Amino acid sequence: MKEPRVAVSANDKLLAIDERQQATESQLSELTAAVKALEARLAELTKPTPAAVANPAAAPKEEVTPELLVVIAAAVTAFLGKKVRIRSAQLHRPASSQQANPWTLQGRVAIHSSHRPRLRG
Repeated sequence: MKEPRVAVSANDKLLAIDERQQATESQLSELTAAVKALEARLAELTKPTPAAVANPAAAPKEEVTPELLVVIAAAVTAFLGKKVRIRSAQLHRPASSQQANPWTLQGRVAIHSSHRPRLRG
């Protein structure tokens, strides 16, 4: 059974589009404000303490916790499909996270491109 078509004027369509655009702009401004608030909070949380700035060697070093090892083992077990045992783990923090030495990067590229992993079929 066919439903009767309702005639909608161009004016009505323009009004509906305008309402949707206003609603979208309102949502966008709310999201922008939320992002700015989160960025401010993140900057506040990541600001180094005066003691850590004065003596960076005295800052506490991060360690691999037993809980983190359990999570890593569970992820690897799920990926491989068999139980694994982690013998050691270390956190790796590069000296400069902003930019790595180009010579180091080129060396890594050369080493990785020289290996040809065999395909298991």
